[in-house]
Amino acid sequence: MRYAYGVTTALLLAGSALTLATGFPAGAQVAQNDSSQIQAITPRQGAPSSFADLTAQLQPAVVNISTRQRVKVQNNNPFAGTPFGDLFGGGQGGGGGTREAQSLGSGFIISADGYVVTNNHVITADGQGEVESISVTTPDGTEYPAKLVGKDAASDLAVLKITGTKPFPFVKFGDSRKARVGDWVIAIGNPFGLGGTVTQGIISAVYRATGSGSAYDRYLQTDASINRGNSGGPMFDMAGNVIGINNAIYSPTGGSVGIGFAIPAEIAAPIVEKLKNGQAIERGYLGVRIQPINDDLAASLGLPKNRGEFIQSVEPGAGAAKAGIQAGDVVTRVDGKEVKPDQTLSFIVANTPPGKTVAIDLVRNGKPMTVNAVVGKRPSEEDLANQSFDQDQQDDGGFGNDNGDGNQQQQQKQSQAGGLIQKSLGIGAVPLTPTIARQLGVSEDTRGVVVTGVDSSSDAGAKGLQRRDIILSANYRMLNTLADLEAVVRQAKAENREAVLLRVQRAGQPAIYLPIRLR
Repeated sequence: MRYAYGVTTALLLAGSALTLATGFPAGAQVAQNDSSQIQAITPRQGAPSSFADLTAQLQPAVVNISTRQRVKVQNNNPFAGTPFGDLFGGGQGGGGGTREAQSLGSGFIISADGYVVTNNHVITADGQGEVESISVTTPDGTEYPAKLVGKDAASDLAVLKITGTKPFPFVKFGDSRKARVGDWVIAIGNPFGLGGTVTQGIISAVYRATGSGSAYDRYLQTDASINRGNSGGPMFDMAGNVIGINNAIYSPTGGSVGIGFAIPAEIAAPIVEKLKNGQAIERGYLGVRIQPINDDLAASLGLPKNRGEFIQSVEPGAGAAKAGIQAGDVVTRVDGKEVKPDQTLSFIVANTPPGKTVAIDLVRNGKPMTVNAVVGKRPSEEDLANQSFDQDQQDDGGFGNDNGDGNQQQQQKQSQAGGLIQKSLGIGAVPLTPTIARQLGVSEDTRGVVVTGVDSSSDAGAKGLQRRDIILSANYRMLNTLADLEAVVRQAKAENREAVLLRVQRAGQPAIYLPIRLR
C-alpha cells in the first residue's frame, strides 16, 4: 500500500489508496436507453434537498471489481539451498515463490452490452505477479466473469467486457471541461469493500497537477470522500454524467482527508474509446527530464515562478536533443501552448501526435529563443521506468588550464573567496585538481570546485549537498576556481537574486541543477 504525501498520490485499491475521476458523453441511462426517464437534479438556492433520486438512477451501473492474483513473494525458507529445502516448497535455490492474493476496486458500465471502465491499477498486479481472473459484481449481487479488453498504464485506465442475458444499465461520460470550482458532485463506489457507497461534495479545483510529472498529471479535485476501493469508480455531476474517474487521494493517514482526485472525462473518454476498439494509444515524447519552476529555481534564474519548466537532463538522440534543447533550459511554450502548473510540459507533449514538428519557446541563460522539435513516440511505462539519461557527465571546453597550487597571491584570493562562499552558501570548497579528480573517480580534465563541508543549517545542507560533490557551474558560468564561484555569488546579490543555480556532479551519478538560497 502506498499513501500520498505532499504532491504524491496513493493507489485506491481495497488495500491501497489512489482514486481519480473520468468522463464520457452525457446522461445516465437505463438498460432500455430511455433517456426520458432520466431527471436532472438542479440545486435550488444551494444544495439539493436530496441526492436520492439521482443516486437511484445511477447506482445500478456502478459495479464492484475483484481480481485473483498470483503474487511473487520472497522465499524465507531457512533451509533453502540445503537437502531439506524442498520440504518447505522453496526448492534448492531459495529464490522465492508465489501466493494467491485478491484486489478490490470499483468500475462502471458504459454500454448496454456490458463494457466496463475502471482503473488499470485495479486489474493489474502492479508488476508483482499475474492476474488470474477478474470478476464484476453488479448491485443486485450478480457476479460476472470479465474479459480484459484493453488497458493503458500511462492514463491508468482499463476496459472490461461482461456478458449477460439482458441489457445492462449504463451511464455515459459528460463534458468535464464545463466543470467549475464549487459544482456539486457525487461519487459512487466500493470503499473498503462496502459496495454501493455514495458520497457527495464539490469540485475543489479543476486541472490540478500533483507534481508527479506523468503524462496525465491533470485531475479534478474534490472533497467528496474517496477511500480504498473507490479506485475506478465514477464521479457524477448533477445531470448524471460521468465527469471523472476516481483515482487518487492526498492522505497522510491512508484515509480520506477531503482531497481526492479524478481523471477528467475529457482525458478518459477518447482513451476508453480506443481501448474498446483495440486501437493502439500513441503519445508524444521529447526525451527530457524536467522539474517545475519553484520559488528557489525562480529566484536563482531571475524568472517568474509557476511559468515554464526546467530541463534537468536531455536524452541523447531524442527529439529534444536533435532540436538543440540543453540541460538548464527553461521551456515556456510548446506549439503555442503556455507551460504552467495546470498545463505541464509532459501533458502538452503527451497529447501531441508523434511525428509533428512543434515550435518550442525557451529561455537559456536569461535569453529567450525558439527551436523546432519533431515529437517522437512515447516509450512504454515499463521502458520509462528503466530509463537513464546517460549523458556525457563533463562540460565541454572553455575551462582553461589547471594552475596547480598557484602562487601566494592566488592562494590568498582563493582563501578570501572561500570565506564569502561559506558565508553566503554555507559550504566549504576547494578547486578541483587532477589529483582530487582521480580520488573522486572522475576524469582528470573535469573542471569545477569540490565541496569540502556543508553547514547543516544552510539551504545547501537541507537540499542534500554533500562533501565530495563537484560544482561544475554556477548560474551557467563554468567554474575553474573559487573566485569564479565568488563572482557569481556577488553578481547574484547585486541583482537582488535570492538564490544561485549550481550544477552538481556526484560520483557515479548524472549532473543535476540545484538552486541554493543565499544567506
